[in-house]
Amino acid sequence: MTDITTDKGGKAELQAEFLAEALPYMQQYENRTIVVKYGGNAMGDDTLGQAFARDVALLKQSGINPIVVHGGGPQIGAMLNKMGIESKFEGGLRVTDEKTVEIVEMVLAGSINKEIVAMINAEGEWAIGLCGKDGNMVFAKKAHKTMIDPDSNIERILDLGFVGEVVEVDRTLLDLLAKSEMIPVIAPVAPGRDGHTYNINADTFAGAIAGALSASRLLFLTDVPGVLDRNGNLFKELSVGEARALIADGTISGGMIPKVETCIQAIEAGVEGVVILNGKTRHAVLLEIMTEHGAGTLIVP
Repeated sequence: MTDITTDKGGKAELQAEFLAEALPYMQQYENRTIVVKYGGNAMGDDTLGQAFARDVALLKQSGINPIVVHGGGPQIGAMLNKMGIESKFEGGLRVTDEKTVEIVEMVLAGSINKEIVAMINAEGEWAIGLCGKDGNMVFAKKAHKTMIDPDSNIERILDLGFVGEVVEVDRTLLDLLAKSEMIPVIAPVAPGRDGHTYNINADTFAGAIAGALSASRLLFLTDVPGVLDRNGNLFKELSVGEARALIADGTISGGMIPKVETCIQAIEAGVEGVVILNGKTRHAVLLEIMTEHGAGTLIVP
């Protein structure tokens, strides 16, 4: 018999303690949908990528219905450079012309999507790569963004080309895949009713998918621990009202503002709770879903 005071035995004891803690959460989320937006630094690190794939596989094995939505901005930029296509930006946002959107679709719905599918499949589950075009899952329209000109202080409309926003989600295909034990891995590319292909921000795409499915949780894997106060301390939980107040008083600022606003929109669309957590933490998804203390900032109605 193995002595649990040994390193091997001690590890086994810790694993047993984790399973005991995780069991109630497995039961809580059984047959429920959890949407995970995967991107940031976690996507470029093989070790973190493998841990993420294992987390997603374990969620499925626990009776949960995970759906992965992924981004790929750095990979798109690298491919555009390789193809000799100059990246143009307006107000900090990439302008997606006709040539660029072809590359975007090739990278997002092609190479990145299949890499994630392969990682999850290697963990013993069945993942399938999709984009908004498959099964008419998502329809988009041209996004209209505005910015204040710093010189004139006049608001102007930005033309970002084939950058889109979600206008319709049909959950039929996703419901069928849930029943068939498949794990959807979805690239944020979708058609418009005008016949064009649109590149959609992965955060807002994930929020639209989660809202249409009334998901129990939407997890945003980011490069930060979550929402921080002015002293750099993590907010474990915020209501929508509290989050809006923190935006208004400047506590939430910069790039965290659109992230939190997307969380609020997802909750208003029917998601029970949205979590912003650090994708650079190994097994961040399992720590958030399967432990009492969680791993980031939970935003609730």
